[in-house]
Amino acid sequence: MGVHGLTSFVEGNSQFFTDMRLRDCRLVIDGCSLYFRLYFNSGLDQARGGDYDMFAELVRQFFAALFECSVQPFVVIDGGMDQTDKKFKTLQERTQSKIREAHSLSRGSRGCVLPLLVCEVFKQILGELGVPLVQCFSEADFEIASLAKHWGCPVLTNDSDFYIFDLIGGYLPFSFFQWNNVSGKATERYIPAQRYTVNRFCSHFSHMNKHLLPLFAVVTGNDYTPGKITDIFFSRVELERVPSGRKTGRSSSPRIGGFLLWLSQFTSPVDALEEVLEILGGQQKGNLRTQLSTGMQDYQLPHNSSLAQYFSSPQPALPDAQGLPAALVSQPEWLLKMVASGKLSSFVLDVLVLQKVLLVAQVENSNLPSSHTTSLIIRKTIYSLLLEKARQGSQTPQAVTQRGRGRGRGDLNRQCQGKGRQQCDTPCVDEYDRHELNLKKNTVEVDRPHSVSQLNLITIDKASAQVKLQVLLGTLGVMDHILQPLPPHLCLPVCVTYFWMNNCKPKPSHPLFQALLLGMVYGELSWRRAHPNDPLYGSKASASVCQRLSQLRVIPGQRRGLDMGVTHLLSQWQSCMWVAIVLNQLLCFPLPEPQCSWVFSGTLLHGLEAAIRGGHQCESLLAGDSVAWQLYSILLEALTGPAGSAASKGRGGGQRGRSHGGRGRGNGGGGRGNRSRGSRGMTSSDSALDNRFALLTFDGCQQWWS
Repeated sequence: MGVHGLTSFVEGNSQFFTDMRLRDCRLVIDGCSLYFRLYFNSGLDQARGGDYDMFAELVRQFFAALFECSVQPFVVIDGGMDQTDKKFKTLQERTQSKIREAHSLSRGSRGCVLPLLVCEVFKQILGELGVPLVQCFSEADFEIASLAKHWGCPVLTNDSDFYIFDLIGGYLPFSFFQWNNVSGKATERYIPAQRYTVNRFCSHFSHMNKHLLPLFAVVTGNDYTPGKITDIFFSRVELERVPSGRKTGRSSSPRIGGFLLWLSQFTSPVDALEEVLEILGGQQKGNLRTQLSTGMQDYQLPHNSSLAQYFSSPQPALPDAQGLPAALVSQPEWLLKMVASGKLSSFVLDVLVLQKVLLVAQVENSNLPSSHTTSLIIRKTIYSLLLEKARQGSQTPQAVTQRGRGRGRGDLNRQCQGKGRQQCDTPCVDEYDRHELNLKKNTVEVDRPHSVSQLNLITIDKASAQVKLQVLLGTLGVMDHILQPLPPHLCLPVCVTYFWMNNCKPKPSHPLFQALLLGMVYGELSWRRAHPNDPLYGSKASASVCQRLSQLRVIPGQRRGLDMGVTHLLSQWQSCMWVAIVLNQLLCFPLPEPQCSWVFSGTLLHGLEAAIRGGHQCESLLAGDSVAWQLYSILLEALTGPAGSAASKGRGGGQRGRSHGGRGRGNGGGGRGNRSRGSRGMTSSDSALDNRFALLTFDGCQQWWS
């Protein structure tokens, strides 16, 4: 939720904190705050789509520091939007702000935009490290605080609501958490931190009753309190002016300090609430009482947390199943368990509960349609799978009546004015996306594609792998032959690239296409070189190729103009990748989930595209490592067919095309290596490779390069 202005007030006054040496304990971590903080505090790229490989390494380093100090982390992340819709206006305002910031970044100015796949990378790395994680069904703050209270351990987050929650173990703000400064002797390593507790805070305000803090939060203003209430109250109340030298707070926040001193005169929240209502006055006193009391209840923590059992059980039941939104109660257990474990994106919750989604702003050309337009077909398949039950229910008058009653649920008929009855019964999803520099609602009618006719949401987990794969590939417009020679974790990225090539506008240039393939080669080699059991572990040839490619990165902050043609196209690719990952998850992984941190690096791809356009040849960039060249050849032939790959070889230069719609031709060249890929899908036989691709007929791709 967040209490307006409270973080700067508290963190600006050191007397509210005590020093702490964190070691040998449990630690509940606000996962969303953590990945935001790690990404934005580390100077990683934002303008070119993000550097997920560098971010993944930061996440590993963070948890390595915790493990070194015998700290047991338990990560909790947000789920879908609040079912009551009471925060939706705030979320819209934030999304609008991010659109403006993304535009600012595109023009070389400052901004703060989280790259699209950061959350997926974060969850994947936690899975790799074995860090326990749970994804809530809505906002996580309350569940995080409840778990920390249940265990009596500290919380690590960056949310001002935790200055209100009464936690025995205290609140550790990220601002004072020195995870990269592990100290102490070998057997007593610790992380220096500063801890906040409600008791210490209240002692600085005449030892005020700590139960007054929830009232303080809702009146001061949080994401759920209408700004009008806050403005009226502070325009009428007479507050004591806090002297600048007083230990109750700096004079830079006179409203907060003064209000806390004002509240300290009351012995109970009931008396204080009555006085607040008197000051607010008006004929709506009863409504105001209900509104403020409800807001105060959001800070009342239970004695036990369902997440404690979830984390401790080898086969956990659903956390807080009794508190599920009405729209989720009838959903299949397999789906809810996947959401809770973080294996299914919270995007599906917004579709199921609210029938509306906020599409994440990216850095792109604001004069062109949103990059998310490119991936609409994939989203429609997701909507169709999720809302099929709503479609079936809409065929009866009773279902239509009930559909409008659920608190916070989208009315599936809300966009039907002027349409026929048959059209009105079609499920809809409201997508909030960028239009120029404004947030605009687009209503998407959910037609059921032929490709999903064999699937039912209730039984997707039991459907055959072939049926689920056909739905995925049918949506992406890819034939299954493309998968045979590919490394498993590159199957989905290659399919997404094929879909992107046929749906993005403008069409990508050949240098950009080659850069994407080189980026995948770089990621695959880097991934394999990091695993001791892989044949490429310690390979000097692969290390040399990775170093050669990495040296072409665009250094964040350097004075090189941002190529908006490349940027916009890569934002379209990321949008396609993101929703394809969600669809693959919803279908229970007919294809292995790609390692996002090794598939896309914005600064690398921008640098590679510029290098190829400037005359570098893929053959020379991959020289010295037969495995690298073989993998590049496999990817190239998968996306262009044997004819397209052969035509590409021997052609000169990468300078003819740019990403502004040009169709320049790059070159390949060279023979294939004979390094076996074993179970990860590579073949050492050229003839076998050619035979596998003989069945491919990607006419749409071939015509670009011929």
